[in-house]
Amino acid sequence: MFLSTFEKQLDSKRRLVVPQEFRAAVSGPFDGIFCFPSIEADCLEAGGKALFDRYQAVIDELPFGDPVRSALETSVLGGMARLSFDTAGRITLPDVLCDMFGLTDEVTIVGLGERFQIWSRDAFQAHRATQRELARDGLAALRAQQRTARLGGAA
Repeated sequence: MFLSTFEKQLDSKRRLVVPQEFRAAVSGPFDGIFCFPSIEADCLEAGGKALFDRYQAVIDELPFGDPVRSALETSVLGGMARLSFDTAGRITLPDVLCDMFGLTDEVTIVGLGERFQIWSRDAFQAHRATQRELARDGLAALRAQQRTARLGGAA
């Protein structure tokens, strides 16, 4: 499981040290991660084979030729890179992925349970503020719905 937030440096060769806890979470026959442009935010999304399998299962549920299937195949599978860990626990991010989201020297790695994201540090600060507000509002709405349900639908 991928938990917590880490501020890291990309070196001049675009190598990034993946937190040890994250490396342990993806241990298996392939010693690395799957990484692709996120379809929900302006960052990279990454994880182990379980994440790859989950996306593949979602894609496989859609019929061949379905436009959503095609969009997912293009966005996820077509944009995906298999990145192996070196002996120092680093991955090398492809230039095209770094350029897409302005990843230069300072990045933030954010654990999201079964996956993690790699952000430019500045972009993540803005995203985190928006997400905190959305989480607060969403939690308040959920509590109101639960309160209404407990009271039998009365307001």
